[in-house]
Amino acid sequence: MQLGLIGLGKMGGNMATRIRAAGHEVIGYDTNPEISDVKDLAELVSRLTDGPRVVWVMVPVQALEPVIKDLAGLLAPGDIIIDGGNTRWDGDAGRAEFLGSKGIKFIDCGVSGGVWGLENGYALMCGGDAEDVAVVQPIFDALKPPGEFGFVHAGSHGAGHFAKMVHNGMEYAIMQAYAEGWELLETADVVTDVPATFNSWREGTVIRSWLLDLLVRALQEDPQLTEIRGYAEDSGEGRWTVDAAIDLAVPVPAISAALFARFVSRQPDSPAMKMVAAMRNQFGGHAVQKEAAQIDEI
Repeated sequence: MQLGLIGLGKMGGNMATRIRAAGHEVIGYDTNPEISDVKDLAELVSRLTDGPRVVWVMVPVQALEPVIKDLAGLLAPGDIIIDGGNTRWDGDAGRAEFLGSKGIKFIDCGVSGGVWGLENGYALMCGGDAEDVAVVQPIFDALKPPGEFGFVHAGSHGAGHFAKMVHNGMEYAIMQAYAEGWELLETADVVTDVPATFNSWREGTVIRSWLLDLLVRALQEDPQLTEIRGYAEDSGEGRWTVDAAIDLAVPVPAISAALFARFVSRQPDSPAMKMVAAMRNQFGGHAVQKEAAQIDEI
């Protein structure tokens, strides 16, 4: 099968390699001419000769709408566009309607697997019409892990990105639980070999997972994590998960707490905690720690 792939970065480049390894033809376009197979989108579309033409878009969300509009002017009725980026789900129905007015099909596809996807395969969560998903199934089969699991047609337009959003929100909470457990074990001075303890949990326990394997890998490389600053960015999908939960009145306290914990990581000295310390000092006479600059002046 033939596929046009737009965006050959960390995810897109590895996806192209995996698809080609399965025997399919991939024509890739990237704004970096050193890794692009074609000079622009027009040349990419012209190189796609099999019908219907299928173009998979793997670009940052801020670049998505211009790319889709450009493709809408280049593709023909019956062709298919797949958005595999971390896109907010509630815009997918509008994209499908816009493209549908031109006869072009649309599939939203959440993709999970990160830098390990090339070797292990990618988990794919698709939203769209069943007949369109069936056309692209050979590509999905090339990308997914071998075996029974790793692919789902989650529902209509938006379902793929919604499923991926919730997946990432859950990921926030799971990682936060592992991180808090690690800090508690390190702080307690009871367990003498914390990395070995985590390693022992990789088999036989109910909390074993690939994330746990990656945690152990990180500790093997840097047992005290001395080379890593305690700062964690969020991609946006944690926020969107909490937004959706608020809209639907679904309680997600663990996911919400994990999201806000990432915000705390960006504050070298939390203003809120300063106020908590000040209030404790006011009502209970509890001691407060002075800023280093103030101490130097005394």
